[in-house]
Amino acid sequence: MKTLSQLVFNNTYSELPTTFGTAVIPQPLSDPFLVSVNPQVAEMLELDPLEAKTRLFIDTFTGNEELAGTTPLAMKYTGHQFGHYNPDLGDGRGLLLGEVLTSTNTKWDIHLKGSGKTPYSRQGDGRAVLRSSIREYLGSAALNGLGIKTTHALALLGSTTLVFREKMERGATLIRVAESHLRFGHFEYLFYTHQHCELKLLADYLIKHHFPDLLTTEGGQEDKQTVSANQHHNIYASMLTRIVKLTARLIAGWQSVGFAHGVMNTDNMSVLGLTFDYGPFGFLDDYNPDYICNHSDYSGRYAFNQQPSIALWNLSALGYALTPLIDKEDVDAILDSYHLTLQRDYSARMRNKLGLAEKREEDTVLFSSLFELLQSQMVDYTLFFRTLSSISATDLSVSALPNSIERFDDLFSCTQPLKKWLKAYAVRLNFEKDDDESRLEWMKQHNPKYILRNYLAQQAIDKAEDGDFAMIDELLQVLSSPFDEHPEFNQFADKPPYWGKKLEISCSS
Repeated sequence: MKTLSQLVFNNTYSELPTTFGTAVIPQPLSDPFLVSVNPQVAEMLELDPLEAKTRLFIDTFTGNEELAGTTPLAMKYTGHQFGHYNPDLGDGRGLLLGEVLTSTNTKWDIHLKGSGKTPYSRQGDGRAVLRSSIREYLGSAALNGLGIKTTHALALLGSTTLVFREKMERGATLIRVAESHLRFGHFEYLFYTHQHCELKLLADYLIKHHFPDLLTTEGGQEDKQTVSANQHHNIYASMLTRIVKLTARLIAGWQSVGFAHGVMNTDNMSVLGLTFDYGPFGFLDDYNPDYICNHSDYSGRYAFNQQPSIALWNLSALGYALTPLIDKEDVDAILDSYHLTLQRDYSARMRNKLGLAEKREEDTVLFSSLFELLQSQMVDYTLFFRTLSSISATDLSVSALPNSIERFDDLFSCTQPLKKWLKAYAVRLNFEKDDDESRLEWMKQHNPKYILRNYLAQQAIDKAEDGDFAMIDELLQVLSSPFDEHPEFNQFADKPPYWGKKLEISCSS
């Protein structure tokens, strides 16, 4: 493990033309202190997590000290926000410090969130507050623990700097770590400003650094420079195809675990299929496909059940921005592949949750009838599947079924419809070849015991604002391995209180 000063930086993005961003010095936070560090993310960077407690670490990531090798840059991009194009976007409160290069030549962006004003801050102060930073810190750990691609957060730092939102709050800095911070909006910016040469340059950069397999020739060699359009006529189409598949798989993951992003603007969409820019996100408590986690989303554009179609809308916006590189007919054909990838991945995930190794046509009916059941009685989505993961085939027999149904008493107001569905489920299990014990263990590895419920995040925030950060680390522990039992933290798996389901979360940060 390395010290902070031993990290090796390789800042390839800052070598691109100045139209891609602006060099900015982070603005210092007053009296900074460590709130929490994620040891898993530190390990990814080959950094000793104890470094987070050092003065150099704290001062470096709160703008009070400059770290050798970093080149802070505010990235320029645009995007569609709630369906409307906004040309005035960019890193308004974040800076790309550089790219840490590990011993395996893996490249990780290090990004400060809350580092002060940039040319793209518009009327904002460029700061982040402790409240929203805690949510992203824990939210990214939760998605990663669930096996869904995401940005990461190395550490969370607080300060005595006051920031005004709806009230005065503490300023904070989040250290975000990602394979890349490239968004759909980066390509939209270059397209709508008619910088088509730069658009090609960015596509070449993306392919070279993140999709290098697309450069492989018949001889097995890779082009180490830029892409030759003559030699690789279809490589940009292959790039878009990759982005479509990654996005479809991301959305399938979100839908399977009941995650709602809340602000699926194109500037919040990663070209690598990462869960990106955590704002007013939320996990389903009661199963409600119309769930709107962002209380500022008055039309329900980004409701939970709209996410698959919005992702395709966003991909269409990206495809349009790439038409200087890809024929429109090819773009349309590539976009047509989205639904098939989404449906295949989502169906596979749902079969895993139900312990069904075999794929059968009637599974669609089993799935849809289950969703109707959960919605009709507003059943807790996560607790239902976790409970089902302990029901053996023997438990579903005629004699044992009444006792099994009792395990769901806290979730259903009326168990008669559940009884009917469980009987159909028992019939379906007869076609499975795996033994029951293996099936149940498999289900427990695909149905989490713990998710980041809004009320838990709020409790951690309330305590942190009073100077108590213990709950943040406790939640980090269970969310990093949410399929494990963690009996000492059983309270985090409880059904949420009524008030906990009614919390309003906005885009305010």
